[in-house]
Amino acid sequence: KEGDNIEKALKKFKRKFEKTGIVKELRSRQAFEKPSVANRKKMMKAVYVQKLRQVEE
Repeated sequence: KEGDNIEKALKKFKRKFEKTGIVKELRSRQAFEKPSVANRKKMMKAVYVQKLRQVEE
């Protein structure tokens, strides 16, 4: 856009790029991870986030 400076444009680009999940996908494809390990990580992250939300309240 005309009025935006480089900082804003770069920030906007990074935000859009992060939302697509490309970086996360690349990291996950670097090495094979067993489905059981992936599920365990997912569960542990969910428990951690839930604990954080409980502490906030």
